[in-house]
Amino acid sequence: MSTENAAPEESAGAAQESAAAALPKAYDPKLVEDAIYARWEASGLFNPDNLPDLEGGKKRSEPFTIMMPPPNRTGILHVGHATGNALQDLMIRFNRMRGKRALWLPGTDHAAIATQVKVEGILREQGMKNPRRELGREKFLEEVVKFAADSGKTIVMQTRKMGASCDWSREAYTFDDARNRAVNRLFEMMHEDGLIERGDRIVNWDPKFQTTLSDDEVEMKETVARFLTFKYDRDFPIVISSTRPETKFGDTAVAVHPDDARYAAFVGKTFTPTFCGQKLTVRVIADREVDPEFGTGALGVTPAHSMIDADMAARQSPVLPTVQVIGTDGCMNDAVPEEYRGLTVKEARVKIEAALQAAGLLIAVEEIKQNLPVAERGGMPVEQLPMKQWFVRANKEFTLRQDTLGMWKKGERTTLKDLMREAVQSGQVKIMPEQFEKVYFHWIDNLRDWCISRQIWFGHRVPAWHRGEEIVVGAEKPSGDGWEQDPDTLDTWFSSGSWTFSTLGWPDKYAGGVKEGDLAKFHPTDVLETGRDILFFWIARMILMSTYALGEVPFKTAYLHGLVRDEQGRKMSKSLGNIIDPLVVSEKFGTDAVRLSLVLGNSPGNDMRISEEKIGYFRNFTNKLWNIARFVMMSAPGLARPSGRPEPKTLADRWILARLDATIASVSDDLEKLVLSRPGETLRDFTWNDLADWYLEIAKIEGGKDEMLSYVLSAVLKLWHPFMPFVTEEIWAHTFAAGKDDFLMVAEWPVATGAVADESDAKRFTKLQEIVTTIRNLRSTHKVEPGKRVDTYVFCGSDDAFIAEGELKIIATLAKAGQIHAAACGKSEGMPRPQHAASGMAGTTEVLISLEGLVDPAAEKARLQKEYDEAAKYVEVQSRKLDNADFVARAPEKVIALERQKLADAKEKAEKLTAQLDALK
Repeated sequence: MSTENAAPEESAGAAQESAAAALPKAYDPKLVEDAIYARWEASGLFNPDNLPDLEGGKKRSEPFTIMMPPPNRTGILHVGHATGNALQDLMIRFNRMRGKRALWLPGTDHAAIATQVKVEGILREQGMKNPRRELGREKFLEEVVKFAADSGKTIVMQTRKMGASCDWSREAYTFDDARNRAVNRLFEMMHEDGLIERGDRIVNWDPKFQTTLSDDEVEMKETVARFLTFKYDRDFPIVISSTRPETKFGDTAVAVHPDDARYAAFVGKTFTPTFCGQKLTVRVIADREVDPEFGTGALGVTPAHSMIDADMAARQSPVLPTVQVIGTDGCMNDAVPEEYRGLTVKEARVKIEAALQAAGLLIAVEEIKQNLPVAERGGMPVEQLPMKQWFVRANKEFTLRQDTLGMWKKGERTTLKDLMREAVQSGQVKIMPEQFEKVYFHWIDNLRDWCISRQIWFGHRVPAWHRGEEIVVGAEKPSGDGWEQDPDTLDTWFSSGSWTFSTLGWPDKYAGGVKEGDLAKFHPTDVLETGRDILFFWIARMILMSTYALGEVPFKTAYLHGLVRDEQGRKMSKSLGNIIDPLVVSEKFGTDAVRLSLVLGNSPGNDMRISEEKIGYFRNFTNKLWNIARFVMMSAPGLARPSGRPEPKTLADRWILARLDATIASVSDDLEKLVLSRPGETLRDFTWNDLADWYLEIAKIEGGKDEMLSYVLSAVLKLWHPFMPFVTEEIWAHTFAAGKDDFLMVAEWPVATGAVADESDAKRFTKLQEIVTTIRNLRSTHKVEPGKRVDTYVFCGSDDAFIAEGELKIIATLAKAGQIHAAACGKSEGMPRPQHAASGMAGTTEVLISLEGLVDPAAEKARLQKEYDEAAKYVEVQSRKLDNADFVARAPEKVIALERQKLADAKEKAEKLTAQLDALK
């Protein structure tokens, strides 16, 4: 059988063009994004209480809740925030369309120390040397509050710009009145239960900003330090080593390992050496934490300036005394000899080394790498100092106020550490990716009591009152004269730790273990999506607060994303000039393109790269979807909102419906499992390859596709909406919306039919694709002009899928063939073969295109022979390399695999060239 190609006209008729007139030829996000978001927000549909019933009047019963990690009110949103917003909005929109009462609750964080530091910097730039001292507490706080309010407005505007469909009617702020009530109540409860205590401990102290820091606010910076080996004085029998000789004025012991025979005779003895003019009382102690291989195996113990040493001192009987020699200003205090007083620790270190050298006590000096603790903000070295502060006792037993985690009953005793561990160990909280659970447990195992008081002015004031030595805990001032509120504020992680439940009405809507209102509807929340870098800062503390206060987990899944880096894999920074502002690139490329670039290729826990080139690619894809919609509107004048799955009429119809079903199932399953990048890639492949490159091209040929095109486009828009909300909503408004308030945002998610795809249909369509692709490749290889139609011959193998007359027409049109000749499968023997032809294989089907009159056989043969000779020579060289036993034995496995692949590729190329040469004989 044969058919003559009857290609349709390239241009659409006037009637078709008018059908798509409502949809502009080009998509311009600048013209539609703000208007679309305004319509969304005005509809009230971001609020789960306003969502419409499902088809058939079915009520939305199951909630799906995400609490937005509140961005700090310190400036503007960065690309990390944009990443989180894109991922969270994807989850929320998907679950809203799946029929759930989806709540995404937004808010901002007062970020106490970060905001105060920012404002102090601004005021210094305006000429103030010490803003707090010059303004006083009240006026300084007015400046901070004003800055935080302005910053909050900016952040909310930027969040809206990114298309975040969060419920603004429930917006919260970690420093508003409701959160203040929650913070005060938590403090009071934990104090009543003995979990918050005020006491003298070693704390991390930031000399620059004059405040305590939690362990998680201290970073380790690798530096080179001078490692001194010396004796306190000539009579002391033990040599010690230290990188901080300035702290030795506060030594009250020397510690050795109990099994270290070198020092066994000295353990338990007390000595009174004189160190650089300071008389010490030093007891030699044994402790298994000492590494006998480090230095001399003997360490000076300074309980006042090391948490490790303080723990060691507490383990002794009697407990070692504490002598503080460094002040809060980071300088040596009056407890040291006069010549060292007032020196910075660096200055004192240099002077002590010189004194030891002069006295003949310095035995050795070595430069070693050292992890120096520095403040997360400001980068100044942190001092560990003894202070009276407020602490959360993570390891102390307390009595539970309610049944907890389904594991403890009200009245039973446990610890906060056990609650935090069991919440994850029991599977009630899942951390993604899973390997971070090990990191979490390691942190829990080494958890110290949490210092929650800060010596800054901006933040929740410690709800405690002092009168002399009396202390009363509570938000209200006690009756009587002389009461002063504690001047310290609370660590911001203490307030944000209650974020999931304080935003839903706790403690007002919680009494006697019973939840009411939003708290009952939406807690525990479903997903916390945030950066992996705050696993300990925030996630662990949210688990602590929720399990303690409500007896339940704050969220079921913690989804951790990595850092967003530039195209070279570098961290974004002002100094490198590689920062990508999400609002700037959204203005340039459109918000949907930015969102796609942040989602596709993003996997939990891993860093990802972004560039303007990547965003530009997704801008092109956004335009592709727009053009698909325009084509459908032009091709289907009867375009209407589909009422159900249409009846397929052709092989292409059956194939696209099967592919759409598979795509719906795959995308839905991935999104349910919080696999967020792969479904976007699946959708991209279906939309660009299956739909645009194949089905729409065939639709031009077959015609009569109104119902099919309506159904497929409707499903595609729904599937893409969580990823690209703006362009899909705009297309929906022009195609399927019943009115201005008929939003794709609340359209019901497509459901795969569950019908089993016909394998024979799949094989037939795959064969069609292979034949078209083979013809196109042959034309390209032999440089056949695009407009030139050439005779084509298709020789089916006996096991090939059947090719119908209509499919030959499709093949001819798509491959721009002239006359196409084909025989029934397995019956090609008698079909004539062209004298000069190019041949290729489509599976077991041989395809030839006639080259008669198109190429000079001699010249073409010479060209192909030259390519063959080069390929054959490479095969020979590569084969000798891989036959060399010495090379195979020495080379890494990856290199061997690569070389073998090169050989296989070269052999395949040579075989193809041989076939082409044979065709010219």
